[in-house]
Amino acid sequence: MKSKEDNTQKKTKKLSSKELSWVLYDVGNSAYTLLACALIPIWYKSLAVGDGAGQISSDRATAYYAVAIAVMTVVSALIGPVCGAIADHMRIKKAIFSTTVVVGVSACILNGFTPTWVLFLVIYVLTKIFYNASLVFYDSMLVDVTTKDRMDEVSSYGYAWGYLGSCVPFLVSLAAYICGPDMLGYISNRLSMIIGFAVTGIWWFVVTIPLFKSYKQVNYVSDAADKDIHKNFENDAFIRDNIKEKNKTNKNPGVLRLIADAFAQIFGTIKKIATKDKKVGLFLVAFFLYIDGVGTIIDNCINIGTDLKLDSVGQVVFLLFTQIVACIGSLIFGRLSQTYKTTTLLYVCIAGYFAVCLYALTLHDLIGFGIMAFGVGCFQGSLQALSRSYFSKIIPPENSGEYFGIYDIFAKGASFLGSLVIAAVKLAGGTINVAVATMAIFFAVGFVFLRLADRYDAPRHENN
Repeated sequence: MKSKEDNTQKKTKKLSSKELSWVLYDVGNSAYTLLACALIPIWYKSLAVGDGAGQISSDRATAYYAVAIAVMTVVSALIGPVCGAIADHMRIKKAIFSTTVVVGVSACILNGFTPTWVLFLVIYVLTKIFYNASLVFYDSMLVDVTTKDRMDEVSSYGYAWGYLGSCVPFLVSLAAYICGPDMLGYISNRLSMIIGFAVTGIWWFVVTIPLFKSYKQVNYVSDAADKDIHKNFENDAFIRDNIKEKNKTNKNPGVLRLIADAFAQIFGTIKKIATKDKKVGLFLVAFFLYIDGVGTIIDNCINIGTDLKLDSVGQVVFLLFTQIVACIGSLIFGRLSQTYKTTTLLYVCIAGYFAVCLYALTLHDLIGFGIMAFGVGCFQGSLQALSRSYFSKIIPPENSGEYFGIYDIFAKGASFLGSLVIAAVKLAGGTINVAVATMAIFFAVGFVFLRLADRYDAPRHENN
């Protein structure tokens, strides 16, 4: 537990204007996350499936959608660390972040006007790539907007407000989709799609304006450190020869040098994490495992609801219920972070998810589904928020963009292994209940790796 003096200091301080501006971006981007989870697949299927010209079967539509998600994931994972490293070195994190938001918002609004399912998928992938890129910079901004002793609480506020605030534009979109044709006959499915994307995009942009205005990059790689980084890689034959060869044919070697140095820095950081900074490395392994479990459970909650004969409207209701519970849970754990260590609270969240997985074995009715949704909500936002703040504490703040780019790669793997396990269990004849219960393995192993990470000596920049 933390000292009473520290607790008193933290309790007397409310969110600063910089912290509040940062938190509000979670409110904006979470609105798009909720739309992508609940309504975008439905709108996509309405464009793709049917008997008209250019339309395809439901199975092919699902397959193409999965391919689009895979492409988006790979591209996002590749560009995240590079963009983060460049922003750390050039001190242009705000400029790149603003660009990703503007392009992402514009693509989101444009998505509602796409006439074909092919164009719909292309614009959707573009939106998600810039959305994911913005999150790399956004997460890394935490080290600039608050102090280490407040990171847990501020990060939790972000997820809490995000879960609650995202419901506002989503309810407007949902009302246009469900009630429009019946109550307002002139609103077609196409128009409801336009309204949904437009409302979400505008909401996303408007609540980001305070962060545009207030953010200042405090932590960055100094010029001296930048020179040391390049000097450290002059002895690497592959990188040295590649830079020389490219510079011979490139008219702007400065840009090439910047990109090459970014890659060199990333390779060096990965090597450092693997060989020296075991605390960060073990945490990333733990994070990958338990976040994989979280993502898989979220993805398959809908499948469980379908097996229980819950209609699409009922599933959306439970989704909103989970959002509200997640908001409350994030706030509670944010307050608890004033008293308990971050790792202690992470252990509680992981154990809670472990119990939720085992509870899935008993599901047989809607009441049970509601209890499971409540359990997921209690720990979902808390686990994500505390993981983000804990990682912020154990990395060098001047390299936060690059490190969060690497962190994002592990986050993008969420539900990858879990989905394979779910598929294997289902193909073997198991029920969805058993499949979800197997996710307990991911939380158990993730718990072990987190314990191992917690026992390593803290880096000099950590203050947990």
